[in-house]
Amino acid sequence: MAIFGWTIDTRSLFPEERAALLELLGSLGTSDWSRPTVCPGWNVRDIVGHLVNDYLRRLSGSRDGHAGVPFSAGETLPDYLRRINEEFVRAVRQCGPHVLIDLVSHLGPQLDQLWVEAELDAPAWLNVSWADPVIASPTWLDIAREFTEFWMHQQQIRDAVGRPGATTPRLLAPVLDTLVRALPQALRGQIRPRGTTLRFEVTGPAGGTWLAVRQSDRWRLSRDDRSGVAEASVSMDQDTLWRLASRGISVAEARRRSRLAGDPGLHQAATTLLAIVR
Repeated sequence: MAIFGWTIDTRSLFPEERAALLELLGSLGTSDWSRPTVCPGWNVRDIVGHLVNDYLRRLSGSRDGHAGVPFSAGETLPDYLRRINEEFVRAVRQCGPHVLIDLVSHLGPQLDQLWVEAELDAPAWLNVSWADPVIASPTWLDIAREFTEFWMHQQQIRDAVGRPGATTPRLLAPVLDTLVRALPQALRGQIRPRGTTLRFEVTGPAGGTWLAVRQSDRWRLSRDDRSGVAEASVSMDQDTLWRLASRGISVAEARRRSRLAGDPGLHQAATTLLAIVR
């Protein structure tokens, strides 16, 4: 089993996700842009500004080789990201909705081209630290992480303005498959005999079943169900998983919504799954 599991190719999905976002943004009224979101201190306009920041930083860094803002002395990665994200969001508050929509529309196709030209199995431009903070990630996981982040931010906007959508299996299934790549990291402190298995089931049209199997030195993902043998299991619906992974809900709330069985150390660790830098 590869360290990060099987390849997820999300490159063709970015235009679809962005089209859904632009349709949503174009339908918003003036007051909608000021509605608070689950992101502390940010309203809908701020999240769109943050997406623009993501587009600009990725094009500048991965395409153009621009180093960007340096770390401050003693600054951790979470502290650094909080700082630069907040700085950009504050600056872009001077931009109105039409300008933000224009920026998303203009920059998005350039990102699409960047993904198309990527070599999926090459080392990632940006390491996916929530999957493993040390081992270099492949490019396909870096790209899938970006797709997942864009999709989740769109859902946060939809939640804020009461507009469900963009949850078709075509868009959501690869999001869930990407988020589950954080499961071995969630289990890293659980030392068990080789072959110990946790079954992780996500219910709903976009869901599926994944296995985390203990190897000699780490947990790895598998899709082989081993004839139903598992020492622990977690079952949650697709909405619970993405909200847990982005901390839109607490670990305690995710456990309340889930069915947990078997080795308590394993299922308690599994439900701390986190797929953002925090």
